[in-house]
Amino acid sequence: MIRIRQRTSGFTLIELMITLGVVAILAAIAFPQYSRYGFRARRADGQKLLMAIANAEERYYAQQNKYADLKTIGFSTTTTATSDSGYYTATVTVSDVNKFAAQAFLATAVPGGAQQKDVCANLTLTNTGVKAPLNITSNGSCW
Repeated sequence: MIRIRQRTSGFTLIELMITLGVVAILAAIAFPQYSRYGFRARRADGQKLLMAIANAEERYYAQQNKYADLKTIGFSTTTTATSDSGYYTATVTVSDVNKFAAQAFLATAVPGGAQQKDVCANLTLTNTGVKAPLNITSNGSCW
């Protein structure tokens, strides 16, 4: 009687190691791209906060003919405002151009938490609509 040897199904250790190597190379390429996408997506949170502050400042200016601090224009505290998702904290500096009324403001959004490593760093917006930084990085445009 002749015995026929049956082949067992499955993967060899070499095949498994080659597959893991390919997956590791793909992950090493994909992860930095995904991180940059996350920074770009969360940056919109800070931009939205600055635009809300600018809109509130302009509404207040239309009624009072001067700019004011955050609490006066409708935010919860005088010193800082936090974005909806909590990735940015904003402050407003009101400056006097003349002695009679506050005539200019500078709103600055400082990244926090997961957004701290973003290459754009602080986002700013002035009463004249000047946005900074405007540079285009590997993360896309800051504004």
